[in-house]
Amino acid sequence: MSTARPSLPEVLAALKDVSYPADKERLVTAARAAGASDGVVKALRGIPAEQYTGREDVARSVRADPDAGLGHTAAQRAERARQGGKPGLSQHLREEPRTTIQEEFDR
Repeated sequence: MSTARPSLPEVLAALKDVSYPADKERLVTAARAAGASDGVVKALRGIPAEQYTGREDVARSVRADPDAGLGHTAAQRAERARQGGKPGLSQHLREEPRTTIQEEFDR
């Protein structure tokens, strides 16, 4: 059994017939219907259970091979890396600096 993650283009290709917005279960069902690999289905099962408005939302949430981008240049990938977070980490899970208001509420 392989532990390699699927590439992002592979995941998105399995979702080519999905109409958005779509929830997690709809994405998993569509990938199975499209004959996606077990790795793609597993990656989609690992995304947060929420509504996705498009392919970019799915791309930000799915844990895929970090070396296989969405056609981004090396400079674009480097910029995203400088913004923080680990490759494959959902955008909403990345740590962001706390605002003054958030710090005030913690007091």
